[in-house]
Amino acid sequence: MTPVLELVDLHRRFGATIALDGLSFAVPSGQVVGFLGPNGAGKTTTMRAVFGLVDLEAGEVRWDGRPIGARERRRFGYMPEERGLYRGMRVGDQLDYLGRLHGLDAPGARAASTRWLERLGIADRVASKVEDLSHGNQQRVQLAAALVHDPELIVLDEPMAGLDPAGIDAIGEVLTEEARRGKGVLFSSHQLDLVEDLCESVSIIDHGRLVAGGLVDELAHQGSRRLVVRVEGDRDGAWARSVPGVTISESDGGASRLVLDATTDSDAVLRAAMAAGRVTQFSFERRRLSEVFREALT
Repeated sequence: MTPVLELVDLHRRFGATIALDGLSFAVPSGQVVGFLGPNGAGKTTTMRAVFGLVDLEAGEVRWDGRPIGARERRRFGYMPEERGLYRGMRVGDQLDYLGRLHGLDAPGARAASTRWLERLGIADRVASKVEDLSHGNQQRVQLAAALVHDPELIVLDEPMAGLDPAGIDAIGEVLTEEARRGKGVLFSSHQLDLVEDLCESVSIIDHGRLVAGGLVDELAHQGSRRLVVRVEGDRDGAWARSVPGVTISESDGGASRLVLDATTDSDAVLRAAMAAGRVTQFSFERRRLSEVFREALT
């Protein structure tokens, strides 16, 4: 049976603030799960609950059907949003130390450290202090620290923040490879285009509750029809504002994403677009994750 991280009816308050309000969802092994929500939705509290860093008032976190304890958590890897590294310590020494804390012997920790530094393209910085690295390389070291002990579950809070495209690609490839090896990956980010590309499924929370979740492909094909229309000379979709049964979801670079009511005739939309100018694009498309996200929070 595939191990699964289960969060069951989690509750947590901080004074008058409700951080978790009956939150439940699952993260199966072999899958990258996007964990989304606005600021203050309870994402970081949830991740800390997985690692026992906050006390729950009610609910339970389970791994492989059993409550999580210290033994299980030693098999997990965590990359927090805040920098969790010793800034004055050399990179190689730090990874060796963290590997041994997770139960590796000295040769095993050194071999794992070397492997991950090479895989993440920073083997030449093994003797550097963390404080001397660029932000992107510090992110890579922090990911190596989460992976050095070959965890079964990987939990990451904003791992792509501040990275250039090469860094984003490198970390994205690692997360995908780890999921293919059978690891469970829970990945929080505000960069919804990255989540859509990397994740097989998502869980979206707001005010500590699950408001939407499921496979990305299934969520993309639910809801109202979407049209993308491009009319020369109209970059913000002004022509569509007076078309009955049409709502402008996004306008970007002259392409307007339109949401059609169930009874709206797409031929009528095309005629309105042609009346406004030369139509260079007119296509039905699936919902973007950004649209799923916005609609889940309304």
